[in-house]
Amino acid sequence: MRTYLTSGFFLLATLGAGTVARAQGTTSSDEPSYRKEFTYGVNFNTQGGLIGGVAVRSTHVLSQDWARFWSIEGVEVKHPKEQKVVNPNTGGTFVIGKSNYLFVLRPSFGAQRVIFRKAPESGVQVNALAGAGPSIGLLMPYYIYYDYTQRDPNGRPLTSEDIRAEQYDPFKHSNGSLIVDRAPLFSGAGEFKANIGAHVRGALSFEYGRYRDAVAGIETGFLFEMYPNRLTILRANTVPDSKLNNRFFPSVYLTLYLGHRS
Repeated sequence: MRTYLTSGFFLLATLGAGTVARAQGTTSSDEPSYRKEFTYGVNFNTQGGLIGGVAVRSTHVLSQDWARFWSIEGVEVKHPKEQKVVNPNTGGTFVIGKSNYLFVLRPSFGAQRVIFRKAPESGVQVNALAGAGPSIGLLMPYYIYYDYTQRDPNGRPLTSEDIRAEQYDPFKHSNGSLIVDRAPLFSGAGEFKANIGAHVRGALSFEYGRYRDAVAGIETGFLFEMYPNRLTILRANTVPDSKLNNRFFPSVYLTLYLGHRS
């Protein structure tokens, strides 16, 4: 995923540079036909899974070349050392040592500048944008099903089945063969712990909308995020939490978006 997103960023940046070069001398003095733009999209990033999260943005046009925007993005952040394993006895899957999920809400405020304005009904518009804002990191316990059933040396149960849903603790749940499966995603939803940080981003967007009141495109760029304290996602018996976990989360991201203008 990291290689794909990084390659995609440089490919799109190269495409944008070529587009701008071909467009020199083809500028338009017309004022934009819209004042507001609202978009929503799906985010992919090097700190997330297959799909990182979702994002919405509202943009207000200030002039022919400049606009300001606010946005909010919701993503899941994964630890780079997460490793999913399968219990061969039950077929259940879990992430070794994962103690918490990390979900992040990112309200952003920023500015956007048009590098190349497309023709009214066709072409590609290239924008450069920068934004910043707070990051609200929500740690939610990662629950597993652990088998406490007492058994004889041959594995036969001596008591009734005793399987409990608990937050994964590698010190307490050291026997991986007794981890039956991971519990449903929101088993620990009532135990969120909020952490406040901050982020900045810089990106290029390539808009492909064919109609004046509709927009579709790709945004790709870099995001840097930091928290005052380390956020515990993984734990291990042999490594202190402070050495295993981070408070700085840089990423490359790509967002596919749709929207409308007015």
